[in-house]
Amino acid sequence: MFKKIHVVVAVSALLLTACGQSDTSSPESAAPTTVASFPVTFENNGTSVTITEQPDAIISLSATATEILFAIDAGAQVIAVDDQSNFPAEAPISDLSGYTPNLESIVALSPDLVVVGYDADGIVAALTAAGIPVLVQSAAVTLDDTYLQISELGTATGQITQAGELNAKMKSEIESAIAQIPAEAAGLTYFHELDDTLYSVTSATFIGSIYALAGLTNIADTAADAASGYPQLSPEFIVAADPAIIILADTKCCGQSAETVAQRPGFAGLSAVTAGNVIELDDDIASRWGPRTVDFVKVIVEVLTKVTSK
Repeated sequence: MFKKIHVVVAVSALLLTACGQSDTSSPESAAPTTVASFPVTFENNGTSVTITEQPDAIISLSATATEILFAIDAGAQVIAVDDQSNFPAEAPISDLSGYTPNLESIVALSPDLVVVGYDADGIVAALTAAGIPVLVQSAAVTLDDTYLQISELGTATGQITQAGELNAKMKSEIESAIAQIPAEAAGLTYFHELDDTLYSVTSATFIGSIYALAGLTNIADTAADAASGYPQLSPEFIVAADPAIIILADTKCCGQSAETVAQRPGFAGLSAVTAGNVIELDDDIASRWGPRTVDFVKVIVEVLTKVTSK
């Protein structure tokens, strides 16, 4: 039951961030710099946010932000992360929630910066009123959004050089991986499964944009409610579309596997099933838009290499 509730909340969070404002925050000064300098002011989520000194008591209520903070060597500045931030292992996980944040619990830890994935329950205004700077880093829609958020957190934490190095490394590794995709993979159809109620993603989402880089065709793009970015498909729709590849991003949350997919009514004859092209992913890597996006891209490349070599 807990896993099912978690999935529903997670999908709802994706829908909320998709329907809200995209994160277009940036420091007031657009001049590139590699030197940490405070105070720094951001235009973030429609408001100005000023960080007066380099923060050393950061709370992250976003699993993706947590991964970015540790990847840019700001981990020592983080005092607590939310209950979904399970990577890296050294992240100071707590019972704080990014979905239903508790103001009193956050304030009690005396943070000098809070990072959230979206403005849940008016937490941004509440933290601002309490004198605590808060950055909103909404779900990325493109890789450029990811690079922007990494740069923003680098500036906000004083880890500018490390953020720039991470961005350069990610860009290089992703470009190298994409270049290895076999030409025969172009146009192959796929179904990306978010959970076992058949929620998926369209090409207009961050996840979908990664598949688009690989030249794949998303069956969810023609779904009736594709405009949401996260349509819930019917079994009949999937069977009719007969995707060449099925990617499961619900192996941890929902216990799905190639075997469980084959047992679904009508699915045994799908091309992806009969060809052995049902791919089991790590839910977290497939759903977060931070540094491990590189791992996601590499998995896709491995899958396409395998599929086209059969």
